[in-house]
Amino acid sequence: MDNAFILVVEDEPEISNIIVAYLERAGFRTVTANDGELALTQYRLLKPDLVLLDIKMPKRDGIEVLREIRQTSDTPVIMITAMVEDIEKISALRLGADDYVIKPFNTLEIVERVKAVLRRVQGQGSNERSINVGPLVIDMAAHAVFIRVGEDTKSISLTHSEFLLISHMARAPKRAYSRSELVDACLPEGDALERTIDSHVSNARRKLNSAGILGFLETVRGVGYRLEPLR
Repeated sequence: MDNAFILVVEDEPEISNIIVAYLERAGFRTVTANDGELALTQYRLLKPDLVLLDIKMPKRDGIEVLREIRQTSDTPVIMITAMVEDIEKISALRLGADDYVIKPFNTLEIVERVKAVLRRVQGQGSNERSINVGPLVIDMAAHAVFIRVGEDTKSISLTHSEFLLISHMARAPKRAYSRSELVDACLPEGDALERTIDSHVSNARRKLNSAGILGFLETVRGVGYRLEPLR
């Protein structure tokens, strides 16, 4: 996490400068972009470890930028949103944002959110090599999920938060997990609400369904979610 490279996408210079100052004081390297098109150029050229992305941006807004990033990468993205932008905030979560902060914010909070997300991303190095649940193969070292059908194996592109949820539930796959348990276990440092978990689960389920694994990540009415259905 030390010396991680952060792309700060913010069109208000005063806010951008303050964020950069606090991040660099915490030991991070930074680069900035003040519009959506420049953000994508910087992202493709410099391959940052994490992106701090304001939603309201000129040329291309943060939702468009996030959508472009998620087409090719699971780089952690933290969205910055105004308090009245609930619709944009939820859209960002559905597209695969890892966290969000709401304006006006304490700059120290942003630094802690960055550290928290990077810890989640980099903290997966446990002694476990892989977890197998039905057709799912979860490679903990590679931070990747595969589907095995017969002799064929194909990967599923998950965001870091989606991977955390799947890998956590895979340790007891037939158990029903409450939303609050999943928040505590997988998104403990952020301002994660139960609807945040719902968005991540919905995204992961859609990706499993697209890969041909239908009904695997199921909703348990009145409780939460279960990874492997009871059959």
